[in-house]
Parts: sequence; structure tokens; C-alpha cells
Amino acid sequence: MSRKLFFTTFTTTAPSTSTSIEYTMPPNLSITDHLPLPESTVQIPRLGFGVYRAHAEECIQSTLTALKTGYRHIDTAQFYGNEKEVGEAFRRSGLRREDVFITTKIMSPGGSPQATYEKIIESVEKINAGDKDGYVDLFLIHSSKSGLAGRKELWQALERVLEEGRTRSIGVSNYGVGHIEEMKSYAKVWPPHVNQIELHPWCQQRQTVRYCQEHGIVIEAYCPLVRGNKSNDPTLVSLAQKYGKTTAQVLVRYSLQKNWVPLPKSSNPERIASNADVYDFEISQEDMDVLDGLDQGAAGAVVESVDE
Repeated sequence: MSRKLFFTTFTTTAPSTSTSIEYTMPPNLSITDHLPLPESTVQIPRLGFGVYRAHAEECIQSTLTALKTGYRHIDTAQFYGNEKEVGEAFRRSGLRREDVFITTKIMSPGGSPQATYEKIIESVEKINAGDKDGYVDLFLIHSSKSGLAGRKELWQALERVLEEGRTRSIGVSNYGVGHIEEMKSYAKVWPPHVNQIELHPWCQQRQTVRYCQEHGIVIEAYCPLVRGNKSNDPTLVSLAQKYGKTTAQVLVRYSLQKNWVPLPKSSNPERIASNADVYDFEISQEDMDVLDGLDQGAAGAVVESVDE
């Protein structure tokens, strides 16, 4: 089957433009659930596994553990320096390629459209051990900080790779509303399928989240565990005790109930499994409101806030 068959599109209905922050989710949420990407037949697993700063054998082993636990979505990047290891872990897992969703990212343009394209293809081939027919499931622009010309060059290179079937979907990371609106001036593929931004109770980026929801853009949450910085927060600890869960489990569940795609990261096998053990409880609307009330805006970010 030609890879280009992945890209037959359909029309999706945009979500409500209501400013309510109440959540909706399907009944019996499970680790196998997916979300549809806008204007695409591709679906993305609702729970991902991040490998930021995981190098060499640590990355291989943690990714293997995640896949054995039931994760089917791995998030890497050129900047992380472990694309090759993610691909190796997948091959060792014995899983079918179509059953694992692999994301990577490009940080900056290569200096010319062709050089940028070649940087992207290099990542695809690293993940697929040089297989010229290999692909990734999602390729993101990692940062908005390349300037208008750089953002345009990056996106148009991704569009080329999408057309060639070397990625099944394309998106952005750390893009605010203005950056996504700007894309209309040069993009053939719009809206982007995904926007990956920092999200957790202390940094909710509501303007950007609302905009993405209105346009059907899937929202991925990096740093959903706040890098452990809030594990002793009294409100979070109290809720964890109430539900008989760890603070990390409450944060992952919170992201899922917000309809975000959380990307928790760990190299500890027990924590990898624990972070996915979030499907036997539901946070009440009252307690979701309590967590929503922790928002500190840009001051709550541990990496970057893109809200304007």
C-alpha cells in the first residue's frame, strides 16, 4: 500500500467556541484510546511517553519498558539526541510498525529549503535504521523562535515530507495563537495537526488551548508532571490521598480529562507503569476546578509559556 494513502482527508466539525473550561471525555477511557487529527485520517494515542534527556541505553530501556507497559506513543526530537535509540527500542519490542505512533521534531531550519528538508529526512532515517521506505507518524516544528522566514521554511519542508509519505502528520510545538494564525499566509496544510505546549495545573495557557480547540488542533502537554517540582504541593497531595493515587497519576489523569495528550517521562520502570495506571478513577468536576484554580499563567511555566 502506498504511504500516500495515509493522507486522504475528511472534514471535522470544529469544537464549540465556549469559554467554559469544563471537560468532556468518552466513557471508559483507556490506554488504547486515540484522538483524530484535524483534516486527516490519522489518529493519535491519547497517552504518550516522553524521552527528553534520555540517552543511549537509558532511552532504549525506558522506551522498551513503556511499550511493554502498553504505551503506544513515543515522543522524541532532534534536540534530544535519541531518535536512533527510539527506533532501536521499537525494533526490539517486536510490535508492528502500524501499532506504534512515533513523533519527532526539528528545532531550526537548515539554511535553505533543501537543507531543511534533508535535516528532516535524516531524522526519519535515523528512527527507521536507514530504511528508505520508513516513516514517522508525526513531525513537529520544535520552536517558534526561527523568525517568520525560518518558520515558513520549516513548515514548507514538512509539507513536502508529508506529501512524500515520510511522515503521516505534521504540527508545531511552542506556538502561540499569533504563530498559528501567521501560518495561513504560507501554509498549504492548515491547521497544523498538533500543537505541543507546556501544560499542567500551574501553566494552563488557556488562550492558546481555547484557540486550538476551536480549530480542532490536537493539544499535546509536555511537562505534565511539572518535572516533579510540585510533588509536595499541598493541594495536589491532598487530592492524591483522596483518590488513593500518586501525585503524578493525578496530573496525568488531569491532562487526559482536559482532552490533552500528556507526555509523561521517566526512566524508572515502576514510575513508567504507575504513570499509565490512571484508568480506574476519575477526577470529579469539583476537583478539576480546584486544579484549574492553581493556574499561575506564564509564571507557572518551567520551560515556556506561549500565551500572549
